[in-house]
Amino acid sequence: MFSDRLNRRHILCSALAAGAVLSAPRLALAKKKPEVFDPTPQEVRIKKTFEPGQMLILPRSYYLYLVTDRRKAMRYGVGVGKAGLAFTGTAVIEVKKEWPTWRPTDEMIEREPRSYARFVDNKYVQPGGPGNPLGARALYLFQNGVDTYFRIHGTTQPQSIGQSVSNGCIRMLNEHVIDLYQRVPLGTVVTVL
Repeated sequence: MFSDRLNRRHILCSALAAGAVLSAPRLALAKKKPEVFDPTPQEVRIKKTFEPGQMLILPRSYYLYLVTDRRKAMRYGVGVGKAGLAFTGTAVIEVKKEWPTWRPTDEMIEREPRSYARFVDNKYVQPGGPGNPLGARALYLFQNGVDTYFRIHGTTQPQSIGQSVSNGCIRMLNEHVIDLYQRVPLGTVVTVL
């Protein structure tokens, strides 16, 4: 009787161990390696439902896609707006500027008066150039002909790419926004999901 229990216990334990070994490969396959964020512009495949010339921004993954052909897009890494400040929806690029001037919005000054102290109680506009927060290029987003005050632009803070830290604008590395600027005409539709 003791040997029967030992044999049953041995068989049961062996069966459980075998089941664990057999399920281990399935668990390993189920754990997909997380994709590493890569801001480098690169051609990628995209769903066929998107039309060439369309621009898509996926803030949660920190990528901007410019659809170049059926099922093809140029993908760029971006920085996006902080929670509650991010733009969503559809807009049109109605203005493009090289080395744009910049002034924070009144809301930005009100939210962070210490950060924007040099703009308080005056009309100062920072000239374009390497120290300007909009960087080398800016694409101005409009809805129904009205400026949204959201931009796709370069940055003086390259470490912010791949993060949600802006006041709502879409930031790109300067060399990447220069490339994008050359590729998109006025009238380009931008959808931020």
